[in-house]
Amino acid sequence: MTALTLPAGALGALIGPPGAGKSTFARQHFKPTEIVSSDFCRALVADDENDQSASGDAFEVLHLIVDKRLARGRLTVIDATNLRDDRPWLLARARHWQRPTTAVLFDVPLATVQAQNAGRDRVVRSDVVREFHGRLPTVDQLHDEGWDAVHLFSTLTRRSRTGR
Repeated sequence: MTALTLPAGALGALIGPPGAGKSTFARQHFKPTEIVSSDFCRALVADDENDQSASGDAFEVLHLIVDKRLARGRLTVIDATNLRDDRPWLLARARHWQRPTTAVLFDVPLATVQAQNAGRDRVVRSDVVREFHGRLPTVDQLHDEGWDAVHLFSTLTRRSRTGR
């Protein structure tokens, strides 16, 4: 196992389906102010992180926060599935601000993800989890997209810290 170290001012993206452990990982490895969560942004605009109808507004807020943090050179970790059209925008903004990028791929087996999802306070429908799990990119795909560094969640130590 290896420790996770992100460069100062970097953009990090946690990539994986709901229930893969992204939020838990983020809380264990980063300061609360370094984490930009789509669920939190959804709660900000709709008072309910489960309200999917607020996702458009939530991602507008998330994008604004990400852009402001990158402009200031602050370590910024995106806690979202990052399995749809999110990654190109993140890479473009990091390049605009000349910030290094790191992707953390949560390559967790579907059965494990489904079990973890079922035990959460906020359960996502299993068909949605399955759909998102099917969208997981490979390490090679992420490198081809332009991420400077790609880490597999399964190879990171639980007690690693950022490089501050």
